Amino acid sequence: MRIYTARGDTGQTDLLGERVEKDDPRIDLIGSLDETTSTIGLGRAQAQVHGGNARLKTVQRDLYQIMAELAFTDATRPDSLHFSAERTSWLEVEVDRLSESIQLPREFVLPGETVAGAALDVARTVTRRAEREAVALTRSGVVGNTEIVRYLNRLSSLLFMAARAEDLMNTEHIELAKERPS
Repeated sequence: MRIYTARGDTGQTDLLGERVEKDDPRIDLIGSLDETTSTIGLGRAQAQVHGGNARLKTVQRDLYQIMAELAFTDATRPDSLHFSAERTSWLEVEVDRLSESIQLPREFVLPGETVAGAALDVARTVTRRAEREAVALTRSGVVGNTEIVRYLNRLSSLLFMAARAEDLMNTEHIELAKERPS
């Protein structure tokens, strides 16, 4: 079975309802969201905080819903593919849950205390890029659903807190290991 079609060899690709150039800003945003979910996957693969894996999987599924909405033209998009405010509300609850158990340091956080935390920090920065692209497309009227920007804004907060949770949990384990008598 061939997995390539060669249809994109001329620099075009398909939105559902329209053929566009591969450097179309909508394709850029979908690509950034794809990169976001992949970097979240890297963090998820290393995450050790209880409940973190399930939370991050849910976020990845939400990002696929956003990509599905963006992949359609306005004329062909089914009503069921409208990303809802309910998903942003869920994200806010998750950020609040993490925030209750983590005391942030007073200084800037330097990513890299743990591999899982660093991977989630990379995912946060990729999310911020996708958010900037979504803002530009929303302002220009290409993306009509402002909930996408709100979700990405909250997602960067979730990823920041998830990274701190990983750092805190793993740093405490490292410190405990160092304190044990040899």
